[in-house]
Amino acid sequence: MTWFLNNIGTIAVLIILLSDVALIVIRMKKDKSVGKSSCGCGCAHCAMRGKCHDRDKN
Repeated sequence: MTWFLNNIGTIAVLIILLSDVALIVIRMKKDKSVGKSSCGCGCAHCAMRGKCHDRDKN
C-alpha cells in the first residue's frame, strides 16, 4: 500500500497517457475504415502518391 501511495502521481499520468494512446489508435482505425488519410494533407505533392492509394485506382 505504501508503494502505491508513493507512486500515485506516476500511476495517474500513466493511466492518462495510455488512455490518450488508445483513443488515438481507435480514431486512426475509424478514419482508415472510412477512407481518410492519416497525413492530413493532399496527395498532389506527396512523394508516395502513387503507392498509398493503389486500391482506389482499381
